[in-house]
Amino acid sequence: MPAVPSPKHERHPLSNPTDLIEVRVARKNVEAEGITSFEFVRPDGGTLPAFEPGAHLDIHVPGGLIRQYSLCNPANETNRYQIAVLRDPGSRGGSVAMHDQLNEGDIVKISAPRNHFPLQAGVKHTLLLGGGIGITPVLCMAEHLARDSQSFELHYCTRSPSRTAFHDAIKAGPFADKVEFHFDDGAAEQKLDIAGKLSSVSPDTHLYVCGPKGFMDAVLGKARELGWPESRIHFEYFAAEVVHKADDGTFEVEVSSSGKVIPVAPDQTIAQALAAAGIEVPLSCEQGVCGTCLTRVVSGTPDHRDMYLTPAEQEANDQILVCCSRSKSPKLVLDL
Repeated sequence: MPAVPSPKHERHPLSNPTDLIEVRVARKNVEAEGITSFEFVRPDGGTLPAFEPGAHLDIHVPGGLIRQYSLCNPANETNRYQIAVLRDPGSRGGSVAMHDQLNEGDIVKISAPRNHFPLQAGVKHTLLLGGGIGITPVLCMAEHLARDSQSFELHYCTRSPSRTAFHDAIKAGPFADKVEFHFDDGAAEQKLDIAGKLSSVSPDTHLYVCGPKGFMDAVLGKARELGWPESRIHFEYFAAEVVHKADDGTFEVEVSSSGKVIPVAPDQTIAQALAAAGIEVPLSCEQGVCGTCLTRVVSGTPDHRDMYLTPAEQEANDQILVCCSRSKSPKLVLDL
């Protein structure tokens, strides 16, 4: 999930079972090669909780998994939620279960929408960059900006037209003149010039980017290289690889509320060590992208390995994603 420079992130745990919403799959549709959309409605036809562009749902996927998916339908709709899911055979099972096991008419439990990737108010111009399935929150943003007659442009990068979800709908939609498509298998002149685009916009432009890690790293790296301030950079990672280092060693975690000290082995995450000691921390992505396990650090120095916190937030060393990050100091005291 996303990282926004300010205000500081606070933990947003997964919804309690009593807070979950039952919805029915009203429509399941193939949007592009490997990408399927799902439309959820209340079984009784009632309204759903309102949401803002950039919001996502926790979806209780068949098989017991919980995964986050961004909402891509217009944010002024309260009768339905729409998401799109890329089938990834290399994933940990969530996307495959959505594609293969969730069908029209099925009932599924979801959280209310939550937003770690919001649009900033009062912005003169917005630059939206969506890579692959990262189009989902960005598309919702474009719909909102167009409806409010705000200045923006959308650049949508994919491997090919056949892998471009919502391609025809966007081309025929009300803001088609603000969208440029860029295909990896297309001519060189239509490919996105990241440096050129980031250099050509006005200095008060805000950047929003979402997509695969390589795409994200390229865009964010170039923006920072060109001197974009963090306050104008907004991003959301969908997935990341948990980093393991050859010199990872054992360290200790102390639970501030009880004083209990728990060793974390080189091949364990903090979350796994806590769970083995009977201390459960809410988890979802287990890759450092969604922020579900964000925990306050009382003392010690984290070894940040997440894609959720901004560089400034990581430098503050007062929060940690316990699903993936470790410790530079012999002990971390956590606010648990």
